Amino acid sequence: MTNKELLKQLLKEQVKQQKSTTGVSNLLQEVFKEAIQEMLEAEMDNHLGYEKHSAEASSFPNSRNGKTSKKIKTKLGQISIEVPRDRDSSFEPLIVPKRKRIMEEIEDHVLTLYTHGMSTRDIESAIKDLYGVSMSEAHISHVTDRLIEHIDQWKQRPLNKVYMIVWMDAIIFKVRQEGKVKDKSVQIAIGLNNTGYKEVLGMWLCNNESAAFWMNVLADLKSRGVEDILLSSTDNLKGFTEAINTVYPLTKTQICIVHQLRNSLKFVVWKDRRAVAAALKKVYDACDESTALHYLENFETEWGKKYPYIAKSWKTNWVNLATFFEFPACIRKIVYTTNIIENINRIIRKYTKNKTMLPNDQSLEKVVYLALMQIQKKWTQPQDAWPMMLLNFIDIFGEQRCDVKT
Repeated sequence: MTNKELLKQLLKEQVKQQKSTTGVSNLLQEVFKEAIQEMLEAEMDNHLGYEKHSAEASSFPNSRNGKTSKKIKTKLGQISIEVPRDRDSSFEPLIVPKRKRIMEEIEDHVLTLYTHGMSTRDIESAIKDLYGVSMSEAHISHVTDRLIEHIDQWKQRPLNKVYMIVWMDAIIFKVRQEGKVKDKSVQIAIGLNNTGYKEVLGMWLCNNESAAFWMNVLADLKSRGVEDILLSSTDNLKGFTEAINTVYPLTKTQICIVHQLRNSLKFVVWKDRRAVAAALKKVYDACDESTALHYLENFETEWGKKYPYIAKSWKTNWVNLATFFEFPACIRKIVYTTNIIENINRIIRKYTKNKTMLPNDQSLEKVVYLALMQIQKKWTQPQDAWPMMLLNFIDIFGEQRCDVKT
């Protein structure tokens, strides 16, 4: 009888006895376990140069030296096996490599804890408690340093030809540099592609915003395949409008209304804030641009003498503040603010709340990258009302620029 026929017979008998799949599963585990054991013994025979209980054993320098219990995870569940040992400890089983299971599990756990903002010292303590294994801070740093290669590859990965909207905003961290603690901002770009899904396009460390910095960022996007951006939504980034007009001259730019409102209210005394905010809300809640300008004139008449800077700022930035009025409501509500990135920044803060100060730029990139990867995992659905939005994008920009065919 062949092994296959024997297994089929055993399974039939097990089903009759157990009348459930539980017994079958247990039997399969036992069969798999025995197979692993046989392969381990065969590996040991090959390593020593003779079979177990062979008469030639005494003429060989090395010999068997008992077994070590080990649990391994398989698709059939956890299985306990006995790994043979040799006298001079030179046997390295190929089918179940020494420490592979435990070390892979520990290292995966290290990255998970690091992603959720734990310091290397806290991770060291947690690994000791969980596994009874001492892992130095240097080893933990070495494990997380393996991310650098992944981050570099991720930064250079190709992107889509067209993005309907690109949002950009920054998150600031304290980083040690040259013996001093400095504020470092990480600019993050999120794109809405022409299938309605959001993507993290990239992250860039920024010491100071300037047209030159933004030229580098936009040139990076272009070199990775982005030929067109229909709409950009940003804070009033210094030098950004100049840079995007150079790299993507057809892109429509929108300054975040929420940022503009916050900047305006910074100059308002507490007792006036509610009234000023309500007056400005009429401006950006207007049904069209002409109505919005009417409310802005009313605002200047009412509040211009007390707060002359506010109306002046809105008028100075109006060309880029009013872009969203060109679009229907379904697009307007997601482009007039960078809330999407602000929400992401809040989640990043949640992951990194224990890291009040980072030792260097590399550590900063690691924590932000890991947080972004966790966030992006949840983007499994297209943007709400995407079919309607796509039709509007095509109607406004045309099929060619949207890179779609109807």
